[in-house]
Amino acid sequence: MTTTEKIANAKKRIDELERLIKYWNDSERDEAKIVNFNINIVNKAA
Repeated sequence: MTTTEKIANAKKRIDELERLIKYWNDSERDEAKIVNFNINIVNKAA
């Protein structure tokens, strides 16, 4: 494998990692919106 091929493969991996990081960051924001709801807790004694 030539140096040029190694660089091209490394660039592809970096691009994939950047896409994953962006996806994870976006999904964390979406989860925060979904999870952010009120919960009514009622304590009942038997």
